[in-house]
Amino acid sequence: MNLTLEPGCAAGVVTAPPSKSLAHRVLICSALSGQPCIVENMAWSDDLLATLDCLTALGARVEKLADRKHNQVTIDGSGILTGSGPVRLPCRASGSTLRFLLPVVLALGRPAVFTGEASLFTRPLDYYEKICRMQAISWEKGEGELRVDGQLESGAFEIPGDVSSQFVTGMLLALPLLDGQSEIRILPPITSRPYIELTQAVIRDFGIRAISVGGDRFHVPANQSFRPHRTSLEGDWSNGAVWLALNLLGSRITVRGLADRTVQGDKICQTWFRSLGRGSVTIDVTDHPDLAPLLMTCAAALHGAVLTGCGRLQYKESPRGEAMAAELRKFGAEIIVDDERIWIGSATLRRPSEPLDAHNDHRIAMALAVLCTLYGGTICGAEAVRKSYPEFFDQLRSLGIEIAAEEAPALPAGEDTQT
Repeated sequence: MNLTLEPGCAAGVVTAPPSKSLAHRVLICSALSGQPCIVENMAWSDDLLATLDCLTALGARVEKLADRKHNQVTIDGSGILTGSGPVRLPCRASGSTLRFLLPVVLALGRPAVFTGEASLFTRPLDYYEKICRMQAISWEKGEGELRVDGQLESGAFEIPGDVSSQFVTGMLLALPLLDGQSEIRILPPITSRPYIELTQAVIRDFGIRAISVGGDRFHVPANQSFRPHRTSLEGDWSNGAVWLALNLLGSRITVRGLADRTVQGDKICQTWFRSLGRGSVTIDVTDHPDLAPLLMTCAAALHGAVLTGCGRLQYKESPRGEAMAAELRKFGAEIIVDDERIWIGSATLRRPSEPLDAHNDHRIAMALAVLCTLYGGTICGAEAVRKSYPEFFDQLRSLGIEIAAEEAPALPAGEDTQT
C-alpha cells in the first residue's frame, strides 16, 4: 500500500491503541493459567493475532468479541497444559511471539515448528540456540522456520542484557513451569529494562513469583501455577507517542487512553518531546528503542539532536537508524549514523522529490507520516502499520490529513522495500 499525504494540521480526539507489549504478556499468561480468562480492550494487530494463532495451535480455545461496545478475547488454555505431540506455530513477523513462546514450548516439552516471514529468523535468537545446544535440545533453523524438540530443564541461566529484553521475558514466562528452581542472571549492560519490569508486573498479577535481587538477578521457584486473572489493557505509550509527536510539530490532538500511572517506560516520550521543542538535546534511547524513529523525525523538523544508545536499533524490523536516516535525507535532513550514536542536524526541509520507503517497519511508516503532515510525501509500504496499529492511517485521515492511495511508484535503483 502506497499512500500520499498532503500537508495539514491534524486536529480532534483520538484514543491510543491498547499496549501491544502488555497484550502479548497477558495473552500468554492467561493461556498458561489453564482456566478461562478475559482480556478486555484488545487490539487486532498482526503481532497480537500471531500470538493468538500460536496459543490456539498449542491447544487454547480463543473466543473473540469485537463490536461497538466490546473488544475482548476469552482464552481457555486448559488444552495447552494437557496437550502433547508436535505443534506448528505461525509467528508471522512477530519477534515478541517467537521469543516469548519458544522457551514456553520447551518448558512444556512440545516438539514445535515455528514459522513466519523469513526476515523474522534473521533477528537474534543466539541465546536460545545456546541453551538448546547445552541441554541437548534439537534446534534446526531453515528458511522461514525453526524446529525445536526437547525438554527445557531448570538451572542457572546467564542472559545477555544488550541484545533484547525479550529473552528475559521468555525465560520468566517459562521457568515457573519447571520442576526445579531456577536463577536468571542478566549480563550487563542491560537495555530496555522497562520491558523487564513490565513482565514482572504482569506475571505478578497472574500469581507468579520471580524474586528480583539487585535488578540483574531473578530467583524463580519451581512448580508454580499461573492463576486466572481478568485484564483490561491500558493504552500504548509507544504508539500513542505518534500523536504527541504530531502535537509537538503543530497539530492539535487530544489523546485519550494513556495512563499516567503505568509501568510502560515509553511514557518518557512526553519529557523528551518537551526538550526537543526547546532546542537541540542529547537523548539516550538505550531503554526506549521504539521511540527512536519519532525522535529522529521531530529533531530533524526542529532544532536537531543527538541520540545515544542506538546499538540495538539494527536488530529491529529494519536496521532502524540507517533506514530512518536514508528516508529523512529525502526531506533534506542532515544525519550521521554510527554504531551507538545518531547526529541529527538543524536543516531546511522540503517535500521529498522521490517516494519514501517504510522498510517493512511499522515504526518507520508512522514516523515518516508525522513529517509528511508538514511537507507532504508518498510512503511506499505503508501497510507495515498493520503489525501494531492497523487503524493508524484511517485515524490520521479522520483528524483532517488528506491521504490518497496510489499505484506503487518505482523506488530508486538499488533500494529494496525488504530490509
